[in-house]
Amino acid sequence: MLANLIMGILIMLIFMDGASNGLRNLLIGTVWAFAICITQWGGIIFVNSLIDRKIKWIEQPILRSVVGIISLVGYSVFIFSAVQFVMLYILYGTIPSEAWEMVSKSIIYTLLISSFLSLLFTAIGFFKAWREALIKSEKLKTEMMAYRYESLRNQINPHFLFNSFNVLSDLVYADQAMAVKFINQLSDLFRYVLDSRDKELVPLAEELAFMNSYIYLLKTRFEDKLDLKIELKAEADELIVPMTLQLLVENAVKHNEVSEAFPLQISIVRKENYLEVENSLRIKKVGEDSKNTGLKNIIQQFGYFTDLQIEVSDSGGKFLVKIPILKASEK
Repeated sequence: MLANLIMGILIMLIFMDGASNGLRNLLIGTVWAFAICITQWGGIIFVNSLIDRKIKWIEQPILRSVVGIISLVGYSVFIFSAVQFVMLYILYGTIPSEAWEMVSKSIIYTLLISSFLSLLFTAIGFFKAWREALIKSEKLKTEMMAYRYESLRNQINPHFLFNSFNVLSDLVYADQAMAVKFINQLSDLFRYVLDSRDKELVPLAEELAFMNSYIYLLKTRFEDKLDLKIELKAEADELIVPMTLQLLVENAVKHNEVSEAFPLQISIVRKENYLEVENSLRIKKVGEDSKNTGLKNIIQQFGYFTDLQIEVSDSGGKFLVKIPILKASEK
């Protein structure tokens, strides 16, 4: 407001002849110039923000530039003329048809000024969007590294390795053929972890193939104490953040009782554009406290690729996480 008032006074002193002759003329000139400035500056900001919501700089920069310049110039000329007509009518009773000749003479200056302002706002908007996209990209890289580290740590933490090797040692003596298969599945699991660590997204089909190896290891360890079902097929263009499903299953196993008396039930199914990962709830009385770090990481990573929200619910003895299915055509 202060900046527009100062600008209005400068415009009055430079362009309005006789405005400084007497207090009345000074007040009229100040109000008039201020009305021009505030409607120009404030209106351009509003129009610019409105266009930003409809057309994204990063997605359609050329269209955004063209629409922005035309809209801002058009608004600027229109609102300048409107202010002139209103002020002339209020102060002197001049109707628009009579005031048109005087207003039309000054429109050329308004057109030049508005063109300059629209180009200025367009340039500022473009570089601001470019800077935000660059910052977002760097932030995504940093957080993806943290997410991958967390995923990798969950896969090769001492508990996981200890339990896997315990199962393997028993199999070597009891069933050598099954031991070989167990080693192959364990190898496939770690190969996927290493291959996907530098990827932001992976095909859903690859994630499901990885889950088959992971489920085999869990089922070999827990046998009938774990009932884990995946009932879905992946389309060729469907993507997911790597190891999302594994982290959700790992959390279910880590924090819930898995016993003959209380088998842990986990299901992964498709519901429209979502994957639903649901498990029965029977929290361990002794064990690690859940800090929801893995779930928070998953929510954060998906937030960079889609506006669809991850939904989490805990009711009726069930814990449910709904993950949006990403499409390659939308990336």
